[in-house]
Amino acid sequence: MKLQKADPQIAKLIKLETERQKTSLEMIPSENHCSPAVREALGSILTDKYAEGYPGKRYYSGLEYYDILEDLCRDRAKKLFGVPHANVQPYSGSPANQAVYLAVCEPGDTVTGMALPMGGHLTHGWKVNFSAKFFNSVQYGVDEKTNLINYDEVEKVVREAKPKLMWVGATAYPRIFDWEKLAKIADSVGAYLAADIAHIAGLVAAGVHPSPVPFVHIVTTTTHKTLRGSRGGLIMVTEKGLKKDPELAKKIDKAIFPGLQGGPHMHQVAAIAVCLKEASTPAFKKYGAQIVKNAKALAVALKSYGFKLVTDGTDNHLILIDLRNKNISGGDAATRLESAGITINKNTIPFDPAPPFKPSGIRLGTPAVTTRGMEEKDMKKIAEWYNRIISDEKSVKKVREEISAFCKKFPLPK
Repeated sequence: MKLQKADPQIAKLIKLETERQKTSLEMIPSENHCSPAVREALGSILTDKYAEGYPGKRYYSGLEYYDILEDLCRDRAKKLFGVPHANVQPYSGSPANQAVYLAVCEPGDTVTGMALPMGGHLTHGWKVNFSAKFFNSVQYGVDEKTNLINYDEVEKVVREAKPKLMWVGATAYPRIFDWEKLAKIADSVGAYLAADIAHIAGLVAAGVHPSPVPFVHIVTTTTHKTLRGSRGGLIMVTEKGLKKDPELAKKIDKAIFPGLQGGPHMHQVAAIAVCLKEASTPAFKKYGAQIVKNAKALAVALKSYGFKLVTDGTDNHLILIDLRNKNISGGDAATRLESAGITINKNTIPFDPAPPFKPSGIRLGTPAVTTRGMEEKDMKKIAEWYNRIISDEKSVKKVREEISAFCKKFPLPK
């Protein structure tokens, strides 16, 4: 009511967006619905205070409770992921990755990561990103026939490039990573190995995706996506990382502050702390398992309608579809699906012949619909809607009505 009085325009936009989410299926794999408790912490009075520095070593006064809060958040992250050190101050995932470069590399050092068109992330060395502008980036990809990571090819690239830093992680790779193989490759050239688990952090926490922690030196992640928190970032240093470099935790902390950021957003840290507590519960483990069950069920159902899935399926929360056999671009498909009440994103597929802004694929996932309580049987219905929408543009209006009615059975978290 206070917002309505102070700024009715913003209040109206929030109301409209709330209604859109209530009546639509959010299926972008990097999106989720966080709990009201997380949102309450995010919108708290903690947003009013600067807290430059770290607990016990701040540059402002009045931070007694903020020190307790940050220590609590760090301890929860360390316990949940089984690491000796965690930095919870990164504003998001890309700043977290930037801090890793600053901590362990010098400008011009060689780095490797999965190429963006193959499913990787911008910050893993793609040509338009800072990670390729300030460092010598050598990229690896996936097998052209299977679209799976070819570990022999990765090893060849790494042995030839001899990078200082090697990234593993993806934004559009629907299969499990073999951390042990990747660790052996990185260790063979003495590289720091960083696992970017932004997409799969919740699955790792739930125990439904192997953890990289025993094999890598550094782990970065966002805190939304499958982890189901507010938007933010984490950097974690493993036992193996400290064994390789006893100063690594200090280097990471200095890279965040004062290297890249000023005061942390403590309302964000509080919200992350809440989500980490939620992620440590048996209910969250059940949720993580259901995400994967739903994704697998959706993949099977989509294939029954003739959709061509990259890697022919999924092991995690996301599905990448090659639409070339459906005679529609990823962009047009995304627009049509949104009109019908399904939000996904257009996405390049490996070795895509189409340009990035008009790619051949779409990317979809199950974290948000699983949060709302949907299960395998519901995935069959959703796949049927995908088929109708993509096959017949005239079906959009009717499907929109069906989805709106369907969503009433699955309310947003409250």
